[in-house]
Amino acid sequence: MPGSSGRCDHISHPASTLFTACCVNRLGVMPSTLRHIGLGGRAKDHRNVDTACPLAEYRDKGSGTWLANRFRTCDMTLLQTLTQRFEAALAAAGAAGAQPLVQPAGKPEFGDYQVNGVMAAAKQLKMNPRELAQKVVEHAQVADLVAKMDIAGPGFINLHLAPEFLARHVETALHDTRLGVPAQAKRKVMVEYSSPNVAKEMHVGHLRSTIIGDALARVQAFLGHEVIRANHVGDWGTQFGMLTAYLLEVRAGETDEAAIALNDLEAFYRQAKKHFDEDAAFANRAREYVVKLQSGDAEVLALWRQFVDISLSHCEAVYRKLNVQLSRGDVRGESTYNDDLPVVVDDLRTKGLLTEDQGAQVVFLDEFKNKEGDPLACIIQKSDGGYLYATTDLSAVRYRHGTLGLDRVMYVVDARQGLHFQQIFSLARKAGYAPESMVLEHVAFGTMMGEDGKPFKTRSGDTVKLIELLDEAEERAFQLVTDKNPALDETTRRQIATKVGIGSVKYADLSKHRTSDYVFNWKTMLAFEGNTAPYLQYAYTRARSIFDKGVALDAQAAVNLVEPAERILALQLAQFADAVYTVAKDAVPHLMCLYLYQLATQFMRFYEACPVLKSEGTVQQSRLKLCDLTARTLQVGLDMLGIEVMETM
Repeated sequence: MPGSSGRCDHISHPASTLFTACCVNRLGVMPSTLRHIGLGGRAKDHRNVDTACPLAEYRDKGSGTWLANRFRTCDMTLLQTLTQRFEAALAAAGAAGAQPLVQPAGKPEFGDYQVNGVMAAAKQLKMNPRELAQKVVEHAQVADLVAKMDIAGPGFINLHLAPEFLARHVETALHDTRLGVPAQAKRKVMVEYSSPNVAKEMHVGHLRSTIIGDALARVQAFLGHEVIRANHVGDWGTQFGMLTAYLLEVRAGETDEAAIALNDLEAFYRQAKKHFDEDAAFANRAREYVVKLQSGDAEVLALWRQFVDISLSHCEAVYRKLNVQLSRGDVRGESTYNDDLPVVVDDLRTKGLLTEDQGAQVVFLDEFKNKEGDPLACIIQKSDGGYLYATTDLSAVRYRHGTLGLDRVMYVVDARQGLHFQQIFSLARKAGYAPESMVLEHVAFGTMMGEDGKPFKTRSGDTVKLIELLDEAEERAFQLVTDKNPALDETTRRQIATKVGIGSVKYADLSKHRTSDYVFNWKTMLAFEGNTAPYLQYAYTRARSIFDKGVALDAQAAVNLVEPAERILALQLAQFADAVYTVAKDAVPHLMCLYLYQLATQFMRFYEACPVLKSEGTVQQSRLKLCDLTARTLQVGLDMLGIEVMETM
């Protein structure tokens, strides 16, 4: 039978930032090599995120139409456009099919981007790479994007973007509800995440799956994909026989919900487990209740539903506090697939994939070997007739393709389950449950560690309840907010503290590469400087506060990038879409954190170097637009991470 724990209880991508800008697809098509399969989700409609955008209030003085209608939404990112243009230039130079390998420049003095694929193309053609580079430069149709191209070294092409192009991007993004991020061709995607064990309270071990999965679903929703969020809770198995036996035999007469109060759920489970471990007769009776549960006994099923309902109510409270978009309707627990498990076994047997081994039904997959070099066995049905996680997961894949017709399924589960998912994906292909066109992806993640370098626990060695960790985050943030701004009333300070505290916990996790372990540290995550949520939230507040000083945007005013800090900020703003695309494609939310941190840093430098309120006329208007787009980008980017902003800190 399926095990007793949820997904989270089971035992690279390089950190490079990609860039974008709003641009016109002059060649008309996107190369197939640049098309991405994205994800999606039931996130809130990001088209309505920026309800406070000053420019949204302006109409054209002549026509009376909304200015937003005069600006064309982008259909390609800057990196995609540059890649496409230089593919064409390479072809025109005699290197058809060669990849230009356009990348952000490693150092500012080299320009903004580099075309690095000329040398490989020249080698194939047996040409001098600098001569080929010169031909590529001559054929490159990039005058609307690039001000200058330099050939460096053995054939690198350095690109310096035109300030006029960057200024156009700012204008266009301000009038684009998507901030210059092209929507992708719609795909149907499931993100499976959180997946706690029912009948126990959520602990810190569930944090990573919950917030990583939520962030990925939000990003894909922003890109226009249809997302099905799946909370694959562990709601079936031997633990329910144990809990039922304890409730009916040890705590007889206490079957109302008050007897299994939410706050006592963990203690109730521990007491039942103690009886199960120490009393063999009790353990045998617990197993009998499991049989009754599986056979549909009305009384046992009613108690099972009660346990599940109480547990899910607790989970929902955690999700609300975390600002995670999971609801009861997203629950797709192990029990969902119960009726299909014998069908899966029979189907695998019919297809000749099953082998009996010591009474168990197993599949030997040649691509997975044990220490002796023999094929590893993937157990589908135990010798006593019980099913396992593999059976349930195969049934889930079958349903997700056959019934839901998904294009991609992302399993946001602990890295220690890597072999399990490799076997499931391989077997699902062999059984015909998932065609090659359906992407099955294990989005693995590492462990949250304490400062002692061991998995995060209480001082006594117990598991830390997630709700208690979040409560502590809010209290610590409240003290910080009180120290920094004691004049605010307590209600306001509490509201700010919730956003700062919860945001800090989430950002500290999401800003690390998901496959890495990381050390949980209160002082670091709550700092108002560095790559932290408070720093980004403060940058947003500072950018927005400028508009509280009585200044107003003139939609007719042009953006002019004169000072170096203005150009650098505009370039950073033009990098947003490719950052979003990379996060979606490779499931790496830490790159969104990195992008937003770089944006906040460049904005702070701009703020110090280029006075906004003290400037006048067209200079002030240009800088106001940079402030407005920065604030909106920070808001949308943080929302993709499930982190809220505030107008006052």
